[in-house]
Amino acid sequence: MKFICTQCGTQFPDSASVPNRCPICDDERQYVGVHGQQWTTMDELGRKGFKNQIRFEEQDLMSIITRPQFAIGQQCYLVKTQEGNLLWDCIPFLDDETIRNIRSHGGVKAIAISHPHYYSTMNEWSIAFNNAPIYLHSSDRQWIMDPGDSIRFWSESTVTPMNGVTLIRLGGHFSGSTIARWNGTADGKGVILSGDTIQVGMDRKSVSFMYSYPNYIPLSRQILERISKTLQGYEYDRIYGALEDRNITSNAKATVAGSISRYITHLEQNSDTD
Repeated sequence: MKFICTQCGTQFPDSASVPNRCPICDDERQYVGVHGQQWTTMDELGRKGFKNQIRFEEQDLMSIITRPQFAIGQQCYLVKTQEGNLLWDCIPFLDDETIRNIRSHGGVKAIAISHPHYYSTMNEWSIAFNNAPIYLHSSDRQWIMDPGDSIRFWSESTVTPMNGVTLIRLGGHFSGSTIARWNGTADGKGVILSGDTIQVGMDRKSVSFMYSYPNYIPLSRQILERISKTLQGYEYDRIYGALEDRNITSNAKATVAGSISRYITHLEQNSDTD
């Protein structure tokens, strides 16, 4: 039986009993819940009535999220291209209804994941769609709890799994933290699928960057400046974040630049203003 950590949604290899611990949740970027380490399975989630909701965010871009909320509450995206569909990030729950729905839109040609918190049940998704290759940055290979034959490691600063989609390693949250830039939008302005490598703020007017979001561990100025320099080389107008409705719908590139400047300003403030 393959057990799933209820806190982060990561699936572990076949075993007769639950794992002793979840290394991803034991890491300082995540946490074990107040009630201790708990486990479930895909079948149990189905029996409890979990379902996936699929909706169009814009032409050729769909979001997929589980109801009720499970694990981190992240969503994944299906990007439709002329070469096939890319599944961006993974959510833990997958059922026959979701598979049928995605197949009606052309299935999945490749999977790409932003960072280890969203590896979840990536092998189950790959198997469901003809062993679609899973693109993971090699810097984070130690965080794979359930290795699979479909994983394709990449170590460069960018990789293109299909025309129109570029995976860009930014680092920060994890060494291999990645975003996806898609240039096949109907308006031609381009979007970024950010995971929480770039976290859209609650005001939807800003973004931020953290080593650990739940434990409030910031990144350094040097890392932010490197991220900023990398992002300057790409054009994009919108950002779709990891969490539901946490998107920036216009002028996203300027928003990111301004948010990084604000972040650095606060890092440099040494005096108490109270």
